[in-house]
Formats: sequence, structure tokens, C-alpha cells
Amino acid sequence: MDWIFPIIFLVAVYAAVAYYIHSRKLWEDHITFYGPIMAIKTNRIGFFDKFAAFRRFFRLYGSAGVIAVIIVSVFITIMLFVSVRYTLLVQPEPTGIYEPQNILLLPGINEYVPSTLAVWLAFIITIAVHEFGHAILCRVENIKVKTMGALIAVIPVGFFVEPDEEELDNTRGMAKIRMFGAGITNNLVVGFSCFVLLILCMGLVMPVSEPIIHGVYKDYPADRAGISPGSIVTAINGVPVTSRADISGILNDTKPGDVVILSAEYDKNVKDYPLTLAAWPAEVTDRTSGFMGVEYYDGTAVMAVIRGLLSPVGFFQFLIIPFASDNGVQFLRILAFETPDTTYYSVPFEGFWGVVHLLFWCGWINLNVGIFNAIPMIPLDGGYIFKEGVNRLLDRRGLIKYSGYVSSAVSYLMLIVLVSLIALPYLLHI
Repeated sequence: MDWIFPIIFLVAVYAAVAYYIHSRKLWEDHITFYGPIMAIKTNRIGFFDKFAAFRRFFRLYGSAGVIAVIIVSVFITIMLFVSVRYTLLVQPEPTGIYEPQNILLLPGINEYVPSTLAVWLAFIITIAVHEFGHAILCRVENIKVKTMGALIAVIPVGFFVEPDEEELDNTRGMAKIRMFGAGITNNLVVGFSCFVLLILCMGLVMPVSEPIIHGVYKDYPADRAGISPGSIVTAINGVPVTSRADISGILNDTKPGDVVILSAEYDKNVKDYPLTLAAWPAEVTDRTSGFMGVEYYDGTAVMAVIRGLLSPVGFFQFLIIPFASDNGVQFLRILAFETPDTTYYSVPFEGFWGVVHLLFWCGWINLNVGIFNAIPMIPLDGGYIFKEGVNRLLDRRGLIKYSGYVSSAVSYLMLIVLVSLIALPYLLHI
């Protein structure tokens, strides 16, 4: 709950500034209030007119994007219903990812999304990319853009474009669908592009060769001796070692009960640890030598996994990295968070991990925002795309009067599903 007081302070400051501007009627041509939300806008949007010269390209781009958006919309709809069924069957406790604040993609509020510079930059880029997509396709489809600007309401900061409502209402079919789908399309393209760039950047790093202890087995010799994870093994019985192979070569000649002196460096201090070797765990049946009870960091294997993320299945692994708690995925957290593991690599320049983290969060937030907006529920873009599709389908059959009922029914159904995912973990444990 440490975030409550900073937020109260920010809300108070924002309220005071907003009240002063509103009461003094300052900058009325550029500042508008929608309830508590302050919109800072400009009508200098001639920049978007330049994209009309590339109308053919952007229409092809928009049409391809609509296909992708429809696929994503169907996928997320199915997954939401599957998630409701899973929640009913498993009845998870209302903790972790099932807590309400973790449903919202708000840095610092969602416990899985840290409030860092990389995350906030990615958040702002995502919103800008989304809204610029709408603005560009508006001009490509000859829909006037009246204003654009930023929405200031403390958390989050947003952007908006304001198309001419009359021209938008008069636009029909694919032109309108392309415009509504452009924001999602941009998010998906930018998201995937960021992940590809991230993988390419990781090709520039080199795992260190030293044998680094990444973890110790509880109640085994290393644990009882107090060896800390992150220690670098420098010698065994006074014999210098520089790799895991060196260590294995020495320990292969030992047996449980033998005593060895392990020299390890931690925080630039080298210390000797006498270890009485134990037998290997019962599940390891082919080892008879002595066991220290340590697990080494395998940077080469980690890099191989990261390179393997450049695949359809790999991209889905990216999406679960912030929530990872098992060893199968947790080592990939170096891509998103500052962890001790980042020190186990040689990097090409200072600030490299900051670039990697920005690319990760830019990709992750763009994809999540794009996927969420594809839900067929008004006022999300996916809802407006669905509505326009239903309008055109029923209009050709002389049933346009039923279009509003169909769109509303689907929107309410999706709203019930979303609310159920939040409420069920609580209701099932009353």
C-alpha cells in the first residue's frame, strides 16, 4: 500500500492546478475539461495531411491490419470465456494476478508492472502510437481531424485525436473499419517489432565464463556453509577454476563425506568455505561423486532460449515474463527487470540493459493494449469494428434496425465476462 500516499499527493496537486486553470478560464482555446480530466489540445494537425499522399499504401496496411485485428478479437474473446470457465473450476484465491489493481495496466499500481522510466516511456509511446494510427487513417479515408492532444488526469497520461463527427458518421464499410482498427494494428506492429529488436540486441551480449553460483539447495553443504547466490567459484582445494568443467573435473574424483575447501568471491571479497560433500538428490541416479548443493548460472543456455523466442510460441512467452515465478521462465526476467542476473553478461555499451528493458515494455504494453482494445465491446475499438461489420451485414439484408440490438447484446455480454473475471475470485470465497 506504499503507493497510496504518493497518489493522494499527486491527485491533490493536479486538483489544485486544474481548479486554478478552470476558475481563471486560462488558455480556453487549448484546454478543455471533461469532468475531472483535463484535455490539452491543438488544432495544428496539418502533419497528418501528409500521409494522404500515401493513401494506397496505408489502405493496404489498414486492410491487412483489419484481418489481424479480427483474428486477435476472436482469440481474446475465446480466451476470456475459457478464463471464466477456469476460474469457476479452480476457484482461485483473490490474490496475485486476481487482485483488482493487477487487472489494470497501471505502472506502480499493478504489482507486476514497475513504475520505472522504461515502463512510463513505453506506456506513453503505446498511447501515442495507438492514437496516431487513428489520425493517419482518418486523413487517408478523407475524414477531417479537428484536434489532437493529451489527456491529463494524473494516472494515466493519455493522448487523443478528435475526428469530425459528421464526416465520421457519413463514412461506411471498410474505410470506417480501417480507421477504427488502425490503432490496434499499430500497437501490434510496434509490439512485435520491439520484441524482434530486443532479441537482436541480446545477440550483442556475451555470458561471462566464470562459474557463478545461481542458487543453493536448502540443507545441503553450500547452504549450511552460508554461501550466497551470486558467488563466483575461484578455486577448490586451492586449485584455481575458471569454468564449470574445471569444477566437475575435480569433484568427479570425490565421494559423499569427503571434505573440500571451496573458495568463492562475493561482492569483491574472496572467502574459503569447508564443505562436507553430500550425496546427490535421489532423483539424480547416475552420479556417485560428492555434491556441494549448488546450481550454476548457465548464461549460454539462457541466450539460446532468448534466441528461440523469435517464433509464434516464443512471443507468447514474452507476455508471461512479468508474472513468471517458476524456474522455467523466471530467468527471462533479465529482459524486463533489474536483477542480479544482468551482471553475468558482458554488454556492448553502458545503459544497454535500459534499452533492453524499454524495448521489452514497449513491446509488452503495445501488445496488451492492442489485444485488449480488440475485444468486441463498445467503447473499445474492437466494439466499433464489430458494430460497423454488423451494420453492413444486416443492411444488405434489410435488417439494419436490428443492428444496434446485436452490437449492444455482444458488448454487454463481454462486459459481464470482464466483470466476472474480477468478481468471481471474491464471490467464490465469501
